[in-house]
Amino acid sequence: MSAAAPPVQQPVVGQSLGARAMGILRRRRFVLLSFAVIGIYILIAVLGYAGLLPDFQERVGESYEPPSWSFAKLLGTDIFGRSVLYKVLVGTRTAMTIGLVVAAISIPIGVGLGAVAGYYGGKIDALVVWLYSVITSVPSILLIIGISYVLGKGLVSVCLALGLVGWVGLCRLIRGEVLKHKNREYVLAARLLGAGDGRIIFRHILPNVLHLPIVTASLMILGAIKSEVILTFLGVGIQDGDSWGTMIQDATGELAQGIWWPLAGVTFAMFAIIYALNVAGDALRDALDPKLID
Repeated sequence: MSAAAPPVQQPVVGQSLGARAMGILRRRRFVLLSFAVIGIYILIAVLGYAGLLPDFQERVGESYEPPSWSFAKLLGTDIFGRSVLYKVLVGTRTAMTIGLVVAAISIPIGVGLGAVAGYYGGKIDALVVWLYSVITSVPSILLIIGISYVLGKGLVSVCLALGLVGWVGLCRLIRGEVLKHKNREYVLAARLLGAGDGRIIFRHILPNVLHLPIVTASLMILGAIKSEVILTFLGVGIQDGDSWGTMIQDATGELAQGIWWPLAGVTFAMFAIIYALNVAGDALRDALDPKLID
């Protein structure tokens, strides 16, 4: 007598997109590990602003001590005998701050302009298209450098420069989706029932395209972290030493002397968060995009 076949798991009727997405993500352990890594980096940033991270300016040993099993010297010391690990932790605070603030600036601008342009069309749509066409006509790195020079060097100027440029891609996506949704039956029904434009846009259309800003947020954080490192390396970013870009800038001359651990430490820290954000972004796209869900 043959064994009974396992029952086929049927999708739950009426299950929301968010619930289905959570079910998909829970079954992928590597994705959960990536989200854990992102959570650890955010926790480090919070601890930094709470004043609970070690002082990266404190001297913990001799100049250029190689890595050892001491916690402070786990990644060695720099030219001044300061802990490379402590510098990496403080750089993590700066990187995550920039990533989250840039996403907080870019996403509302991109969603708002894209929704208004797609819904109203006409001159409003032409104005928004003209605006982001002008921005994209200039190489983004040059535009960011120019804004940084105007606003001055530092954390605030970097966040504003990246945030004021990074909304364009999301705006295009939202505009295209709103154009497709605004003439569908549920929107026409809401309009016949007397719903205003604002209610239709924010209560009916945007919830159906909410997966786009969620997925884009991970990519924005990723791009902001990399852009900050580039800007600081070019001398128009963070200048007070608590940045991964500053560490890479300092490490370029140290490699010629065989001092590899400062660059290795910051490179590993960057690799971990960038890889985790890439994995999380792909997983969110697969889980939240209705077109990819059977």
